[in-house]
This record gives sequence, structure tokens and C-alpha cells, in this order.
Amino acid sequence: MIQETVERLAPLAPRDRFWIVTNQDLRPPILEQLPNLVPDQVLAEPAGRNTAPAIGAAAFILERIDPNAVIGMFPSDHVIRDESEFRSNVEGAVAIAAAGPNIVVMGIRPTRAETGYGYIEVAGGVKQDSLPVRRFVEKPQRDIAKEYLAAGNYFWNSGMFVWGARTLADALREHLPNTAPILEQIARTYGTGEFDAKLVGLYPKCENISIDYAVLEPHSQKGEGKSGIYCVPATFGWNDLGSWTALYEHKAAAQPELSNVISARTKFELDATGNFVHSSKFVAVVGVHDLVIVETDDALLITTRDKAQDVGKVVKHLDEQNLEDLV
Repeated sequence: MIQETVERLAPLAPRDRFWIVTNQDLRPPILEQLPNLVPDQVLAEPAGRNTAPAIGAAAFILERIDPNAVIGMFPSDHVIRDESEFRSNVEGAVAIAAAGPNIVVMGIRPTRAETGYGYIEVAGGVKQDSLPVRRFVEKPQRDIAKEYLAAGNYFWNSGMFVWGARTLADALREHLPNTAPILEQIARTYGTGEFDAKLVGLYPKCENISIDYAVLEPHSQKGEGKSGIYCVPATFGWNDLGSWTALYEHKAAAQPELSNVISARTKFELDATGNFVHSSKFVAVVGVHDLVIVETDDALLITTRDKAQDVGKVVKHLDEQNLEDLV
């Protein structure tokens, strides 16, 4: 999917403008799969510190190279249906970001009361090309998500952002004062023989925090019209494959004739609908609905599509119990 993400964006910028932030395990296969990228621009986190330090490291480096650069942040696990329309939306976002110290988020019109995504409350009519953001809201409870869906002025936070390098660097200096100096120290050594050692030595000292918590939520509290945050409503068709529910929806949309999405050696289905099952064994689903069942060599997940977003709590439990080999 990272190859698809790069190819989708390729018409908008030359390959030497692409930067990827990943982990040490994935860097070698990424370089193999994307040989036309600049290797020094594929950065590997020495320790996972979430999206704020990851995008922040790139922002501080780019601020030194070109303070007027505009950065787009695009996760690699998204499915985009209309790539031409996607690029048009991105170009609109870039124009807003380049016009001043503005932050632009791509918003997705919600189709259900989803509890697995953050939400964006906007001002103005929802049919505008860009909308001032009132606030960012973290993943809500279901009753609150239903209220957002009914209100009509909330969008899902896609996790795709566009901002100037200096705009983002200044926002990190303001809202993440302990981590920003660390990232600046690392950035000062980029392009020298010291960079790798500084990255390994200093990066783990950064706070483990998402860009949403670190910058977007506190920045939006400055108020509508003062924060400089805008939402560009997506018109390109989107799915985030970061959850089992999203993966089910993506596969079900591709094969609407199927009652269930099952990957197995062989299968049997009777009075069962809406289930997602992944196993290497023979699978029988009988009289069950809307389940997610995922089997690996050393673990078994059983949940409902409605609660699949809570898998993150399982990962947290495994970390707390020092069972990283199961993650």
C-alpha cells in the first residue's frame, strides 16, 4: 500500500520531494520496493513515538532546507477510490497552506456513527471547498458519535494534513516545548555523519504522542478564525484500513454478493452474515452475525465489528505484560 500511496501522489511532486518516516524493521523493504526515492529521506524511528515526533522530525529538517516548503502528511494504509479527485483536493489544501500559517486537514463526511475515528467540528456550510475548524474531538462514545452524525457539521479526521514546514515547526515549539528542542537538535545534524547517532541517541527521549493531541487539539482551542486550521472536505472516496471493520468494509464493497468476508482453507456458511474471518483452517460460520475472528499461529482474536476498534486495548495489555512477541 505504501507503493500505491507514492504513485498516487507522484503527479504532484518529483520523487526527490518524497519523505517517508517508518521503523527500522520496515525501512529495508521500503527502500527495496521504492528504489526511486532518496534513501536518506526514508527515516527510521529508533523507537516508536507516535505521529507528532515522526512528522515533527521531518518538519524541522525541511524547515532548515526550505522554510517555505509545504508538507503533506499521508498515511500509507488508506484506500482512495478516485485518485484524480484526491489530487485535486490535495492541490486545494496546498494552496491554503501556502497562503499563510495555516493548517489543513482532509475531512471525511461520516456515513455511520463510527467510534474508531476522531472527529472535526467545522463552521459554515458543509458544501464549501474549505471550512474553518472549530475543534478536534477524539474517538467518541457511540451515543456521542450518533449526535455528531445527526448534526451534519462534523467530519471524520482522515489523518491527512497539509501545512508549511515552518508552520508545523512553530506549532510544535509552542505546544510540545519539551520535544521540539530534541527534534531541532536531530535536524541540525541532517546531512552530516552525526545524524544517525543523534537520531538513535535523542529520538527515544521524545514524548510518545500523536500530532492530534500534541498540536491540533490545543491549536484549535485558539478559536474559530484564530487558529488558522481549515478542513477540506474529501470528495474522492476513502477508507482507512487501520481496523478490522474498515478492512471488512473494503473487501465487502469489492464483492457485494458475499454474505461474509472469509479467508480460510475452506469454508461453510449457514444463516451467517456480516462476519470477517481470517484463518488457515477450515472455517464454519453458523448462525452468527457481524463478528471479527482473526487467527494467527500464536493468537486468536474474537470480537464484533462494532467493537473492533478496542483491539488497541489488547495491544496495550500485551505491552504491559511484556508480551511484545505477540504484538
